[in-house]
Amino acid sequence: MLRNHFETEHNLFRDAFRSFLNKEVVPHQEEWEDAGVVDRSVWRKAGEMGFLLPWAEEEYGGAALKDFRYEQIMCEELAAINEPGFMIPLHSALCGPYIAEYGNAEQKARWLPGIIRGESILAVAMTEPSAGSDLAGMRTTAVDKGDHFVLNGSKVFISNGLLADLVIVAAKTDPSNKHAMGLFVVERGMEGFERGRNLKKLGMKSQDTAELFFNDVKVPKENLLGDAKGGFFYLMNMLAQERLTNACGAVAGAEAALNATVEYVKERKAFDRPIAHFQNTRFKLAEMRTQIDVAQVFTDRCVMDHNQKKLTPEVAAEAKLFTTELLCKVVDEGVQLHGGWGYMWEYPICKMYANARIQRIFAGTSEIMKEIISRGMKL
Repeated sequence: MLRNHFETEHNLFRDAFRSFLNKEVVPHQEEWEDAGVVDRSVWRKAGEMGFLLPWAEEEYGGAALKDFRYEQIMCEELAAINEPGFMIPLHSALCGPYIAEYGNAEQKARWLPGIIRGESILAVAMTEPSAGSDLAGMRTTAVDKGDHFVLNGSKVFISNGLLADLVIVAAKTDPSNKHAMGLFVVERGMEGFERGRNLKKLGMKSQDTAELFFNDVKVPKENLLGDAKGGFFYLMNMLAQERLTNACGAVAGAEAALNATVEYVKERKAFDRPIAHFQNTRFKLAEMRTQIDVAQVFTDRCVMDHNQKKLTPEVAAEAKLFTTELLCKVVDEGVQLHGGWGYMWEYPICKMYANARIQRIFAGTSEIMKEIISRGMKL
């Protein structure tokens, strides 16, 4: 289906980013997959090309491209090559905005240039062993000691957990108020900040997902983003963009899985004819084609609404819910149409299947999305 919300400058940006991925990422994907982490050098190369925080002001080294379509393009192109480890969307669309939105002038001047150059890699630490979607249930604490806070607790499932130089950590700051929390920027090398193992996952093999531990970490007041009790609001305020980012990647992932499946069924034969000639195959693919087109139109509309600051949390939740559920359906059907070869790691559809399943969980489970949507319906 023809998409008409991109303009000439967006298409040029896509061409440049796609070329960058083909040169600097695709040749290393198997290597990174085996290592469980991408090479730091690719972050610096992305920074040199202007692909990190393109929305940031020019005074910090950004391009001032305050248009979410550029983030959408990068989500789509990464999904097209099925690269889950090089998480530019996490760095640029999820973490960076916390510093831009809630950081003061000194903090922006101190951190943004290195972040934009790819010298400082970002992560955000919210999830804990006993608290996932329920952020108010977190146990990590930050105690005010005058000129610094003392941070204690642990986090789990943290993307970029090993590579990150700056980790935005959410922690409780008032025992009497479960919603009172702060966002603290913990820097690599701070005493008491330890990283656990690189977690072994079903998919996303090249993504360094780790446990983080904070044992009496002294975080200077200069590393607090905004108000020490406003962190819960800050997190809620950013979740719509995070879920839109998920939707952009999910629908693009579904498109990539469909394309891989179509290519396979045209070549694979059964009973002396291509699998694509069987009615069941054609009907399955037609259904997926239709649903992906519908999801794409909705996601594109959400992107344009977000550019105008009109995207509501409820609609962002709808986008995340629909596209991630669809992605999992498409990759599952894709594996089925590949037959036994669909279960082989050497085939793209197998990796897509493994990478897709987490999409219905992180950034809020599908069940949480339904709760948000239903609340918006005044139920």
